[in-house]
Amino acid sequence: MAHILVTGGAGYIGSTLVPMLLNAGHHVVVLDRFFFGRQCLGDDVALTVIRDDSRLLTKSVFDGIDAVIDLAGVSNDHTGETFQKATWDINWQSRVRTARMAKAAGVRRYILPSSCSVYGFQPSDCVADETSPSNPLTTYAKANVRAERDVLPLANDNFTVIALRQATVYGFSPRMRFDLALNGMTYSAWTTGKLPIMGDGMQWRPMIHVSDVALAIMFMLDAPAEGVNGQVFNVGSASDCYQIVALGEVISRCVGRQVEIEWYGEPDRRSYNVDFQKIERLGYRTKLNVEDGVMEICAALEAKKIDRTAETITLEWYKNLAKWYNIVKEVELYGGMLDIPLERFVDSVPASDWDAAE
Repeated sequence: MAHILVTGGAGYIGSTLVPMLLNAGHHVVVLDRFFFGRQCLGDDVALTVIRDDSRLLTKSVFDGIDAVIDLAGVSNDHTGETFQKATWDINWQSRVRTARMAKAAGVRRYILPSSCSVYGFQPSDCVADETSPSNPLTTYAKANVRAERDVLPLANDNFTVIALRQATVYGFSPRMRFDLALNGMTYSAWTTGKLPIMGDGMQWRPMIHVSDVALAIMFMLDAPAEGVNGQVFNVGSASDCYQIVALGEVISRCVGRQVEIEWYGEPDRRSYNVDFQKIERLGYRTKLNVEDGVMEICAALEAKKIDRTAETITLEWYKNLAKWYNIVKEVELYGGMLDIPLERFVDSVPASDWDAAE
């Protein structure tokens, strides 16, 4: 049993990971802005929830914490390009600050969930392992590279630091996302019979189910420090590496209907096949595959447990929040909108006078 701080714990991965940590008997502290709401976490006596921004953590957050899982971040390439400053601030600088504060507070282990997107583009005959040069092409990927480079040197005998380069994540989660490759393609194929594929579909992507990501994080919580400290690990499996057009064929077969491919955009510059033998040598194995992910999403859609809404498209939701925030700032007055706290103002008319006026 450990006390674990999970930043961004109400997100796509966090809302899958946190229940697993609680079921394993850990005490969990979730720190999140809750841009997508708190409802996906539920309640548990071993769960503490803090609504705060990871960029402004104070030392007290780390009191009694044994391990930090630093999930907080601006997710995916498109969102990172739209909100570049926030991506650098959160995905790089905030994570480095969190790791340094955790080390100073006596936390024993820090896990940085990074991304295989740091490989950017690799030749078609290359299978990138952890020794391969990074080639980040987007702000999101570049921020992950900088975070890795700055947190890994913090490792010492008292502070274990691990970076996990996750494959492209898919699958059902309490905080569902349809802006991820397999999830979005499955939704379109199931609902419309059309399958959007970017460019020529020849780009390589390693894939991993969200619950397997959570299992990898839990695996690293218990892994002996001497075998993992200060190291990077690719997280995924060779059997779940696909060219996007081949991934579309799997999705078409799993949804059980004829689908029409809709080609769009220019050829994707991001293409990387990845090797996962390093983490497998430690004993980690994924349990689910692409077919499992497609089938469970289709089942959840059939049961009306999920649907594609603005909240399930990260960039769309962030744009909405920014728009609404500006509108609220312009029209808010005296601490409210249509209803304002009249009792705060000495010149307001007492309710008793309204009756007299009538």
